[in-house]
Amino acid sequence: MMNVPLRVTAMMEHAEAFFPKKTVISRTASGIRTFTYREIANRTRRLSSALKKIGVQKGDKVGTLAWNHHRHLEAYFAIPGAEAVLHTINIRLSPAHIAYIINHADDKVLLIDQDILPLIEKLKDEITGVKAFVLMTDEPELPDSTLEPLYHYEKILEEGDPSFNFNPDIDENEPAGMCYTSATTGNPKGVVYTHRGIVLHSMALGLADGGSVSESDICMPVVPMFHVNAWGLPFAAVWFGTTQVLPGPQFTPKLLAELIEREKVTITAGVPTIWLGLLKELEEGNYDTGSLRYILCGGSAAPKGMIKAFETRHNIPFAHAYGMTETSPLVIFSRIKSYQEDLDYEEKLNIRAKQGYLVPGVEMKVKGAAGDVKWDGNEMGELLLRGNWIADEYYGDENSTAFEDGWLHTGDVVTVDEEGTVKIVDRTKDLIKSGGEWISSVDLENALIAHDDIYEAAVVAIPDPQWQERPVACVVLKGGAKGKVTKEDIKEYLKPQFAKWWIPDDVLFLDEIPKTSVGKFLKRALRDQVKDHYAGAQTLEK
Repeated sequence: MMNVPLRVTAMMEHAEAFFPKKTVISRTASGIRTFTYREIANRTRRLSSALKKIGVQKGDKVGTLAWNHHRHLEAYFAIPGAEAVLHTINIRLSPAHIAYIINHADDKVLLIDQDILPLIEKLKDEITGVKAFVLMTDEPELPDSTLEPLYHYEKILEEGDPSFNFNPDIDENEPAGMCYTSATTGNPKGVVYTHRGIVLHSMALGLADGGSVSESDICMPVVPMFHVNAWGLPFAAVWFGTTQVLPGPQFTPKLLAELIEREKVTITAGVPTIWLGLLKELEEGNYDTGSLRYILCGGSAAPKGMIKAFETRHNIPFAHAYGMTETSPLVIFSRIKSYQEDLDYEEKLNIRAKQGYLVPGVEMKVKGAAGDVKWDGNEMGELLLRGNWIADEYYGDENSTAFEDGWLHTGDVVTVDEEGTVKIVDRTKDLIKSGGEWISSVDLENALIAHDDIYEAAVVAIPDPQWQERPVACVVLKGGAKGKVTKEDIKEYLKPQFAKWWIPDDVLFLDEIPKTSVGKFLKRALRDQVKDHYAGAQTLEK
C-alpha cells in the first residue's frame, strides 16, 4: 500500500477542489458574512504565505486568542500550512494563566481578536518571547496600541500569495496544533496534536456511529474554537464540505436559537450549561428548530431531565459524548444499538444518558482497586484510554503520572454495562466516600436537575466526624420557584430514587454555581464556598 502522509492541509485542499461553492456563515463583531470554501481556501493560502513573511518558521508556535469566526477557521489551516503549530488559547482563563500558557508554549506570534487586545496589552511585559502580533478585526485601520510589531490581519492577507503551496510531504507525526487543559487544579497542561491525530479524529467524527458529520449537514459549533479545537468539528466540517455556522463573540441563547432557525442548522455542539440556556430560551420563545438532526453535548454529564425536555417538548434529538483535551476529544459516543430500538423511551433514555461506547480506533480498560472491573454496570473503576488520537504526554512534562504503561489515566471513575456502555460516575477527586461506601455526585446532580423547579445543581462533600464525608446539594432555582421550594421538598424528591445514605445532609440555595472557563461546574471553588458557608454558620452559633 502507498504511504501517503495524513496532513491537515489536505483537508482544506479537498474542500477547495470538491466543495468550492459550499459556505461558511461567520458572525463577527460587526455582523454576519458568508464565504465560500473557495474564498476560505484562497484566504488560508494567503495567510500561510503572510505568516512566513513576518517570520514564522517551521515548528514555531502561533497562538490564537479568538472567538468562533471565519478568520479563526482560516488560522486552523494556515498555521499548519506554514508548517507551524496552531496554539488555540482559552481567552476565558485568568490573565495569569494566559501569560503562563503563552510562555510555556513559547508562542512566537499571536493572532488576536480586537476585543482581546486590551488584555494582551496588559500582559505584554510578561510575554517577551512573542515577536509579532496580528489583529483580527473588521475595522479598516489598526487602533492605537502598545503592542509592536502589530499587523492588520486583512492587510497582510492582501499581500499574501493566493497560490502558496502547502508541503505535500510533511511528516504526519509533526505537531499541527496544541491546546491546554482548563486548569481546574494547578497550572494548565499542554497537549500537542499531530497532523495524523487530527486527520484520524476527523474521520471518527464522520462515522455514521460517531459524529456522523457529512456534506449535507449545516454544523454550528458553539463549543469555543479555543476549547479542544471546538471538539475537532471545524477540521472535519471543512474536509467533508459541511456548511458551517460560526456564532462569533458574546453570543446569547436567543442568538443561537435565531441562528438555528435562520440557517437551518442540522448539528450543533456544546457543553450542558449552553443547552440549559437554550432550553430556557426555547420554552420562553417561539422558534422553528425542526432542522436540527441532533444536539451534541459533552464536557460534562448531561442531565437526563434535560435530554428528555429537548426530545419530548421540542422534538430535538440529543446526543451524548465523552472526551477530554488529552483525547482530541471524541472517544465515546452514546448511540442506541439496532436491537435496542424496540425498548420503550424511558429505557432508551436511561442508556443514552450514559456516555456511550467507544468509537472505532480507540481502546479502553477500566481499573479498580483489585484490577480490571466487571462489565456489570455496577463495579467502579478508573477509565484508561489509548489510541491514534490520544496524547502520550503533556507538553514539557514527561513525568506526569497521567500516562503510564502506554495508557492515558483519565481520572474519571466509570461503570461499564454488559453492552460496553460507559457511564461516568465521577471524577476521582469528586467521589464522596461515606461510611466506606462511594456516592456519585454526578448521579445526584442529574436527578436534581430533572426537578421542574431546579435550573442548575451541583453536589460536593463536606467532612463528617462519623461518616468521613457527606454530600451537600447546591442548587439554583428557576425564577418562579425561589422562596417556594424548601430543602425538605428537595430531599423528599430524592428519597424514592436513592438509598437513604445517599440523600444529601443539606441543600444550599445559590444565585449561581461557579463555572470553569469552558462552562463546567468548578467544584474546587464550590467546595470553598460551601466550606465558608459552614464556617460562618459556626461562628454565628458561637
